Amino acid sequence: MTWSNRFVGISYDEFGRCRSGCDCWGLVVLIYREELGITLPDYLGYGSAEEHHEIAALIGSAEATPTWVKADAARPFDVAVFRRGKLASHLGVVVRPGLMIHMVGEDCAKLERYDTGRWGNRLKGVFRHVQHPVHHEG
Repeated sequence: MTWSNRFVGISYDEFGRCRSGCDCWGLVVLIYREELGITLPDYLGYGSAEEHHEIAALIGSAEATPTWVKADAARPFDVAVFRRGKLASHLGVVVRPGLMIHMVGEDCAKLERYDTGRWGNRLKGVFRHVQHPVHHEG
């Protein structure tokens, strides 16, 4: 069993940041807190999850800070950033290169390939938190 199996099936909850429910950023926050011991900002003031401009601005701000660096090669726990239309407005956490866990619509957290299919051509980049453990086991 990999670490990601502990998060599969968590239900969607707009602004959710815990095991009872998450949105896509909330799932990143939860995984980083439970698996890596890293506390990420909640960003609870960004408005509706449907407001993609707001989410894109958040992601853009995160990319511009020294907290996140663009990764050349994906590693577990990196954050994959995706475009929906012209805006970067969806996130997933890399389980292994090519596979992520993310919130699927308003359904639940699931594993899905991010390098092919519906996400492959939407991938904007993979980003690594500066506190990311290079050789995390799990």
